[in-house]
Amino acid sequence: MKKIVTTLSLIIAFNYASHSQNSNNMKQDSNYTYATVPTQFVEANGIKFAYRSYGKTGDIPVIYFNHLTANLDNCDPRIMDAIAQHRQIISFDYRGIGATSGKQGENLLDMAKDGIAFINALGYKQVDIMSFSMGGMISQEILLLEPTLIRKLILAGTGPRGGAGMPAVVGRTYSDIFRGLLTFRDPKVYLFFNQNKIGKAAAKDFLNRLKERKENRDKKVQLYALKKQLKAIKDWGNANPMDLSLFKLPVLIVNGDNDRMVPSILSNDMGKRFPNAEPVVIYPNSGHGGIFQYHEEFLKKAIPFLTK
Repeated sequence: MKKIVTTLSLIIAFNYASHSQNSNNMKQDSNYTYATVPTQFVEANGIKFAYRSYGKTGDIPVIYFNHLTANLDNCDPRIMDAIAQHRQIISFDYRGIGATSGKQGENLLDMAKDGIAFINALGYKQVDIMSFSMGGMISQEILLLEPTLIRKLILAGTGPRGGAGMPAVVGRTYSDIFRGLLTFRDPKVYLFFNQNKIGKAAAKDFLNRLKERKENRDKKVQLYALKKQLKAIKDWGNANPMDLSLFKLPVLIVNGDNDRMVPSILSNDMGKRFPNAEPVVIYPNSGHGGIFQYHEEFLKKAIPFLTK
């Protein structure tokens, strides 16, 4: 049993090597790629946050809020590098994840407070946010806490608080993690992609991209973090819905047409509730990781949205 748990912990870590030990005073360089950009650190809210920042600097950066149990090495380099050509892009580890200190947050509201503290520690009064899955849920909580902090928001593969079917993500996640364990595959193969020829090819390409960084990789994610984050998502899914009509900022919502983790119908639901949402983009023959399978098409929407 101990061996199985250890193996499971390695699988859900979604990464392959050690973390970086860089100073948060590292000079920004637009010539970096996501495979080479150094990891930096900043302290906020009693936490030492690990982050990576590069690209075309300006007054308002793009902050990437990542998915369940994701560390810095789980950002798609094709998406990050493309956005970095136009905007400064910053990814970071949540509390207790990867190289960030502290214990994993108990709920999404706490994670949102950490996100605000991280942004403030970097000295920004306003940011654009690109978010995926759990990151989109955290971003919505930030809207409630600090409505003017986010100028533009991208919500990919996510849903609203209290959305129908959201609590079921817990069972699906555990099921696909054990499926990955039994088949010696990364669980994202099952969690993010359809199990047909096209989906399997997209999964292989995506996972290969995540391995492009060879040195100074992030710390592995521990099993307890998965349990904490899944409980936080379940509680959020069972909570009272928030009034999204209060938020007038521009919003871009994207998903695959067969999202097993966060039902695709919830993307259309959010699109109707945000008053200034762009037409919802639903990618065909794709699942939760639709933006990774269709990263080129996604960037054709995301970059104009972020730069106009």
